[in-house]
Amino acid sequence: MTLIADFLLAFGAFGAAIYCLVLSRRLTRFSTLESGMGGAIAVLSAQVDEMTAVLKKAGATAESSSASVEDLTMRAEAVAKRLELLLASMHDLPDAAEAPEVQDSRKPRFVRRRSSRLHEEAAE
Repeated sequence: MTLIADFLLAFGAFGAAIYCLVLSRRLTRFSTLESGMGGAIAVLSAQVDEMTAVLKKAGATAESSSASVEDLTMRAEAVAKRLELLLASMHDLPDAAEAPEVQDSRKPRFVRRRSSRLHEEAAE
């Protein structure tokens, strides 16, 4: 009976040794940087670093765009206030039917005079 137990114990130890050997080989293949999972992890780590840099640049660009939009909004609000004041002042003007206007039957005449360059140079 002891002999059978010794054989079973030896077979169990031999099976455990083979199992450990197989796990050791799988672990070395898993952790190699060139072809295994370690390589994939290294590539993903590099991609994460690149994405972090890109996100920082995008954040800086978004901040500058936000400042620009805020400035334009402030200017637009100022212009809107001026337009509101102009519209409010338009209500104070008399209507066209109420205002006595002198209508002239003549057409307006525009006269343009050109000064020669000689006169301008002589003046200087």
